[in-house]
Amino acid sequence: MVLTGRRRVLGLALAALAVAGCDKLMPGQQTPFNGVDITGSELGPDFRLTDHNGKERTLADFRGKAVVLFFGYTHCPDVCPTTLSDMANALKALGPDGQRVQVLFVTVDPRRDTPELLKNYVPAFNPTFLALHGDAAATAKVTRDFKIYAAERPGKTPESYTVDHSAQSLVFDARGKLRLMLPYATPGDKIASDLKILLNS
Repeated sequence: MVLTGRRRVLGLALAALAVAGCDKLMPGQQTPFNGVDITGSELGPDFRLTDHNGKERTLADFRGKAVVLFFGYTHCPDVCPTTLSDMANALKALGPDGQRVQVLFVTVDPRRDTPELLKNYVPAFNPTFLALHGDAAATAKVTRDFKIYAAERPGKTPESYTVDHSAQSLVFDARGKLRLMLPYATPGDKIASDLKILLNS
């Protein structure tokens, strides 16, 4: 996936998220988070999609856990496997607290990402990870609600297209409130640090 082709669009979108959602800090006050604090953002605020086991899911299903929401697709050559690996490393770093975190991968390519493919792909990074999918209309709605950019880029054949998409992850606290935006390539230990703060707050 080529990130530079949409860097300006994503940069503006992420800047808007940070401005719209971040609580204002007092002079001299520093945020404890490595990610961008977007507490108060009205993104979403929820979804209704089907997991790779065929169960309909909403954010309320995971109340009591911190939730990391990431949008991608299984044919993604770099960003998606890197992000899922970083999330797996974060849960490993959390130790037993990792059981209080749910990672959700929402496909932006429902045409190719069948439930069977998602079930084989996403839990391979960590067996607790869940893949979520919907039809074209449901996918369009959830990407629109969470301000996620996703656009197909033609390949050499009709089935070899790629999908340019937003690379950030969104983090909800255990009460289901959106709290953080994690930029792409945030290291697993920094993700774990932010999750631990949310879990202990």
